[in-house]
Amino acid sequence: MELPQETLLLRIFLGETDRHKHQPLYEAIVLKAREMHLSGATVIRCSMGYGKSSRLHTTKILRLSDDLPVIVEIVDTEEKINAFLPVLESMMQAGLVTLEKVRTLFYKGAPPHA
Repeated sequence: MELPQETLLLRIFLGETDRHKHQPLYEAIVLKAREMHLSGATVIRCSMGYGKSSRLHTTKILRLSDDLPVIVEIVDTEEKINAFLPVLESMMQAGLVTLEKVRTLFYKGAPPHA
């Protein structure tokens, strides 16, 4: 799959314990993005953060959180990201979604196994 140089970065901030139906929300988002043939998705588990409630979530021992911040990032064309947004909105109960223009330098897959 080739990506044009001008693409969009969709960034989704949510909590590790957020759910969609009976599965982790971040997992449901990645599976839906794959189903809709977006170019790829990455889940990043964070060690510290806070959101709208200002409640601190951290991995520090004295404040061990069972709901660490998670970021899902997806880069694709404007058309494909825009088609995904209504689906994403229907899946989320809480969280933050940002969108920004990015310049894709290259998009390469792993070489075939010999």
